[in-house]
Amino acid sequence: MSRSVKVAVIGAGVSGLVAARELTRERHNVVVFEKNTRLGGTWLYTPETDSDPLSLDPNRNKVHSSLYPSLRTNLPRQLMEFLDYPFCRDIERVDPRTFPSHEEVLRFLQEFGDEFGINELTRFETEVVKVERVEDEGGWVVESRASHGGGVSVSREVFDAVVVCSGHNVAPRVAEVCGIEKWRGFQMHSHNYRVPQPFQGQVVILIGYGPTSFDISREIGLVAKEVHVSVRLNPARKGMKFQDFGNVRFHPVIKCINEDCLVVFEDGVTINADSIIHCTGYKNELPFLETDGVVTVDENRVGPLYKHVFPPTLAPCLSFIGLTELESVFPVAELQGKWVARVLSGKMVLPSEEEMMKSIEEHYQFMQQNGLPKRFTHYLGPSYSQVCIYTHFTLVFNPP
Repeated sequence: MSRSVKVAVIGAGVSGLVAARELTRERHNVVVFEKNTRLGGTWLYTPETDSDPLSLDPNRNKVHSSLYPSLRTNLPRQLMEFLDYPFCRDIERVDPRTFPSHEEVLRFLQEFGDEFGINELTRFETEVVKVERVEDEGGWVVESRASHGGGVSVSREVFDAVVVCSGHNVAPRVAEVCGIEKWRGFQMHSHNYRVPQPFQGQVVILIGYGPTSFDISREIGLVAKEVHVSVRLNPARKGMKFQDFGNVRFHPVIKCINEDCLVVFEDGVTINADSIIHCTGYKNELPFLETDGVVTVDENRVGPLYKHVFPPTLAPCLSFIGLTELESVFPVAELQGKWVARVLSGKMVLPSEEEMMKSIEEHYQFMQQNGLPKRFTHYLGPSYSQVCIYTHFTLVFNPP
């Protein structure tokens, strides 16, 4: 027989929304915790930024979203939908362009939340500060802090299961560059980029060349004097040449920053710049989760997790949705949500703890044998060690 349990879902972004829907379809009692005022997660744009441009100060005022006004997705809208809930439902409102704006994505998510009643399940302006397994209380204790009307209240509640959907594009990672502590110019992480006007007439260096750097370099290039992009290529592509674009020029990694704050690239080129922007991605962080070391974060590897979802010794009562990278999160999170919901209801059974651990160890061993660093643990792709070169940047895939 199917069973119903009380489940806490942490986060109301893409993963949290679809997880909540799948859990309610299996008749579980669901509470969604969301520290923002609305659904949408990282797709909820705000002009505000972290109080520390580099996002290193632990006491900074933090902003969840990394969106800039001009952002359009790097996936077509057909890949940014759920299996039974298409992105383009109202043909009169469809933008003819292939890649939707962030406003369209947010509208899609909020319509999804409205249609499936996720708003009614969600405690807004409520931040989860602690999740802990408490055996004598028969489940997982979730401590949260709610901010309403200028006041703050703290609550403690017991759940049978917790599904973590807090995202992995929240805690910025900055580049480690020899001598950068001597830099006297302006530095920021792309998480805090919004508009190009502050860089008017400047010489700007961008570190990294993923999709965000691609966008920002071209946007800043319209107002800056010069834009220089530092690119770390996969060794298999050593010698690959990037074609300069307007006043955007490409260089290898930064070798060092000298006493006079001159930036030196590995090819010997030197640049006297005004600003450095770190387009260097994000770190996985789970500051609220306490598992006595059962689940850890090591160089962006959250683990051990069976198929990126279940920690074997705590399954199925603790699970993670949306950790995987380099794929469309929408259908992947939906399938993960269906799996978690049905395992909790008893309709599906996980392998034994030993079998799950064996699968995880084989995956880790494969990565080590193929020279893949831990930070690629949650990357998905079409083959085990295929290196895919997208239009001007390098990404490495590993197996699911």
